[in-house]
Amino acid sequence: MNILLVYPKCPDTFWSFTHALRFIAKKALHPPLGLLTVAAMLPAEWEKRLVDMNIDDLRESDLTWADYVFIGGMAVQRQSAKEVIARCMAAHRRTVGGGPLFTAAPDDFPEVDHLVLDEAEATLPKFLGDLALEKAERVYRSGAFPHLGSTPVPLWGLIKMRRYYSMNLQYSRGCPFSCEFCDITTLYGNTTRTKSADQIVGELDALYDAGWRGGVFFVDDNFIGSKKRLKDEILPAMIEWMKRKRYPFDFSTEASINLADDEDLMRQMIRAGFESVFVGIETPDARSLEECSKLQNMRRNLIDSVKRIQQIGLRVRAGFIVGFDNDTPDIFDRQIRFVQESRIITAMVGMLNAPGGSRLYHRLKKEGRLSREPTGDNTDFSTNVVPVMGYEKLFEGYKRIVHAIYSPRTYYERVIAFLREYKPLEKRQWRFHFRSISYNFRYLDAPFKTLLILGIMDNARVYYWKLLLWSLMRRPRLLPMAMAYHVYGFHFRKVFAVER
Repeated sequence: MNILLVYPKCPDTFWSFTHALRFIAKKALHPPLGLLTVAAMLPAEWEKRLVDMNIDDLRESDLTWADYVFIGGMAVQRQSAKEVIARCMAAHRRTVGGGPLFTAAPDDFPEVDHLVLDEAEATLPKFLGDLALEKAERVYRSGAFPHLGSTPVPLWGLIKMRRYYSMNLQYSRGCPFSCEFCDITTLYGNTTRTKSADQIVGELDALYDAGWRGGVFFVDDNFIGSKKRLKDEILPAMIEWMKRKRYPFDFSTEASINLADDEDLMRQMIRAGFESVFVGIETPDARSLEECSKLQNMRRNLIDSVKRIQQIGLRVRAGFIVGFDNDTPDIFDRQIRFVQESRIITAMVGMLNAPGGSRLYHRLKKEGRLSREPTGDNTDFSTNVVPVMGYEKLFEGYKRIVHAIYSPRTYYERVIAFLREYKPLEKRQWRFHFRSISYNFRYLDAPFKTLLILGIMDNARVYYWKLLLWSLMRRPRLLPMAMAYHVYGFHFRKVFAVER
């Protein structure tokens, strides 16, 4: 068979970094890890092509070539996925849908020939077996959360790595916490399931052998969900591998705020090559944290926790939410103060949304407080929740937050404050390894683009020169980081339409 795997186009969002990638001539941030893994589960004798529509156009010749079209994606890709399905129907090509987008709302896709839902390790083999017998059913589901011991290494040969900024891997699925607004436990369960150290080393080897050098993002929703195995097996194996391979990768991931309570774990992550971590802060309001069952964030000073993580050497990116039932009008100023005082440069603030399948979705459905289906884009000024404070008040307050934290003056004040305080306890000598220099040689034109676009053409160019001169005079070794934050700020201003 000829199998075409299609990853629908993502709109321009906070996490797309579309406006930042232009500085380094990259097309997308990450490749479609799910489809690459599914491809590795298909019979080896089948011919396979992958079209990431964020990188390439889906051509009619691709559809003509294909016997089946496998489509995977997330909620934010819904519109593009619908368009792909329509094109497949017009070309009389059979379709197979899977991944979070289709699993969360299978009834929204009546045109798809086969829905292979939930986790592929549990449902794909049955579909493939039935397909071989020419008796494939339309829907395949599984109530089980499979072990990850049989999950194969992704087929990296299906993509052009040089067109992406970072690669990605997955170590675990599931999360031990139960935040009301989150659908992760619905999709993947409350028990953290992990791959073995040998599997992780094998996946690192595969990326290395494919020629990749640079960033690798662990897509786990909570990388530290199983701390003991992480500390006893996974991180020691990664530390040894990185040392043996002369530190070819820089890692980032997502984790809960209780990471700040375990200094040994943070130091291990630093030694393994981790540079940044995304943390769900959500809100500084204790009543709203209790409302959404974000219990791991309660009874602690959240700013102190963030600073402990950053002082050890892990840069914190964070998510924030406004629009909880307990939020009062002062929440907008409190969120602005928190972002500025915590020195979190990349702060994704969104209005509360209820993903299908989340406990929040079911509660609000009973209360008659769902207004629409969620878009999957946390920062597009939309919500499917009827807020207690009223939509207009929430919208205006939310807009005030993002315009405040990403206006040039406050943003660059936050960057300078972070760089001034950024003195990690762990010294990572490998940062200056020749590998880093040779890898970054491919980005030699980035400083010139930055100078032209941000230093000359941009309306906020005065802040470019202020930060450039400050970095050169005060923290010259952090100049590349300062310039990267310049570029991030440019992207965030574009996404939120923030003017001077």
